[in-house]
Amino acid sequence: MALHRLKAAATYLMLLLILPGLDDASSLHDSEEAFNRPMEKTSENFSKDFQCHHMLKHLYNGARITVQMPPKVESHWVSTSCEVRPGPEFITRSYRFYSNNTFKAYQFNYGDNHCTQPSYTLVIVGKLRLRQTSWIIRGATEADYHLHRVQIVCHSKMKAEEISLRLNRSCPGFLPGHKTWEPHLPYDLSSNESGCNCFRALNFAMHELQLLRVEKQHLHHNPEQVVQELFLGDIHTNWSQRMYSRPSSYQPPLQDAKNHAHGSMPSRIISRSDEYHPPVLPPKADLPVGLYGHWVSQRCEVRPEVLFLTRHFVFHDNNNTWEGHYYHFSDPVCKHPTFSIYAKGRYSHRIPSAKVMGGTEFVFKVNHMKVTPMDAATVSLLNVFNGNACGAEGSWHIGVEQDVTHTNGCVALGIGLPHTEYELFKMEQDAKGRYLLFNGQRPSDGSSPDRPEKRATSYQAPLVQCAASVDRLDESTENSKQSKNINNGSVRYHHSAGAAVLLFICMVRHVYC
Repeated sequence: MALHRLKAAATYLMLLLILPGLDDASSLHDSEEAFNRPMEKTSENFSKDFQCHHMLKHLYNGARITVQMPPKVESHWVSTSCEVRPGPEFITRSYRFYSNNTFKAYQFNYGDNHCTQPSYTLVIVGKLRLRQTSWIIRGATEADYHLHRVQIVCHSKMKAEEISLRLNRSCPGFLPGHKTWEPHLPYDLSSNESGCNCFRALNFAMHELQLLRVEKQHLHHNPEQVVQELFLGDIHTNWSQRMYSRPSSYQPPLQDAKNHAHGSMPSRIISRSDEYHPPVLPPKADLPVGLYGHWVSQRCEVRPEVLFLTRHFVFHDNNNTWEGHYYHFSDPVCKHPTFSIYAKGRYSHRIPSAKVMGGTEFVFKVNHMKVTPMDAATVSLLNVFNGNACGAEGSWHIGVEQDVTHTNGCVALGIGLPHTEYELFKMEQDAKGRYLLFNGQRPSDGSSPDRPEKRATSYQAPLVQCAASVDRLDESTENSKQSKNINNGSVRYHHSAGAAVLLFICMVRHVYC
């Protein structure tokens, strides 16, 4: 469920960026008031137990998150669950950063999607040097790293033989006499004598260390207690580009292992593990993917190249239709809105994935879309287009929604209709028993999975189910369609001039996902 990147208006918007006075000093205050009013009005329209909009409002109000700049990474950081990397690869991580800027990282790799069958472990030792604040991702810090040593320990004879064959193909002569490695013993993945670096046999790189962000989240039930998370750079979705590209988004965060009281069972297991005792997570069954009800973002999400957003999906399983509300922002805590998109269409029945263990494949079609600009920069961008390139020519205003279905989308935002995407989903339950919905990670190059071979092999940040039934929402929505509410994005906003810079960059990449 994504749209193509922006292919026009770049020159115009660059000129727009240098124009002063997009708004006045009170714009932030006005923006927050304008945002909260429709949220409160919407909440009043729904029953008290309906949580979707309350969850989103919590995110927009900052979610009690503070960011360390520059980040203090000296600590022990671990995964909170079994992670899925593009490929797919199933992995858990345990990283230690020390006060002398060195680090030791464990990457535990598995043969299954629940991380119960360890296959091999990488032990990475090196040095990290923080650089400047990132100009690509607002709120992130760029860094350089140097690897001192990388070792591998295989956890079965079969895996040791497989890795040995891969090394011999990638680095002929690296293993003299075509020898094979033994399980449960450490071996170097680089040789000073031959000068051969065999990282490419495993397509290994630590480029994730080139982008960092540390967040502190203050718990609602006890504000004195803080959970710290470390976000590292994302893994490129194109296998051939993994060793060469710099990250432009984040992986799932690692949690500070010192927060044992608030850590998950997997994080506690991972924190106690090493290359000879890899973590084995508790086994669990794959949940069938049921696309019904309402699902919302749990945090302000990041997409490659500076796009920040929250999502709200509605699935109608009785007729296989869906609705998506995408709220875009210029900042990493989702307080400064830029534009929103409302889309709807149909989806196919589920098919178990033959490529990604535990995944389920769907085909989504988008045939209807509305756009709401929320700041002056977006309005100016939309109004510059002539003819029927994006809604009615010259008619865009802040906070006023327009249907762009009849113009086959919106050229200014890189949106084309109708649109088809080949999706991947999985469903899980968290420690609180809430259902989580994962859909496919967006391609790192800014394209969309509009062909079966481009279907994702990893996942985005999960959405949480906030309502199992859609009937009550649909009735309320019909009764309030003429009012300006957060459901259809018809909210009036003002925004600072700084958003224009970020808007330009994010338009070049993902608009909707």
